[in-house]
Amino acid sequence: MVNNASALGRHGLHDWLLVRATAIIITFYVFYILVMMTISDTITYSSWCRFFHLPLTKVFTCLTLFSILIHGWIGMWQVLTDYIKSLAMRMLLQLAIIVVLFVYAIYGTLVVWST
Repeated sequence: MVNNASALGRHGLHDWLLVRATAIIITFYVFYILVMMTISDTITYSSWCRFFHLPLTKVFTCLTLFSILIHGWIGMWQVLTDYIKSLAMRMLLQLAIIVVLFVYAIYGTLVVWST
């Protein structure tokens, strides 16, 4: 059995709720993009630029980005705790994943707000 040394005080219900909440946010974002594509006559570069210049779209895109990162982190944490039995190896892999997700968060936020 895997001990909770790398759980950082989290509980299963907390993770379950976060995964469900982030999945709902991601689903709403997909519908938001699909509605934009449906109501547009033609989708051009300028129409995408106008769409992503809207503050609502920028905030919603950043919220979705962070939801994807949280969703991914919980999934990876669960896979690592299930399949990597060595605590040192698991912690090293978790650190690498955290660094990558942190870089994604910074880079994604810069891309969204620079449009």
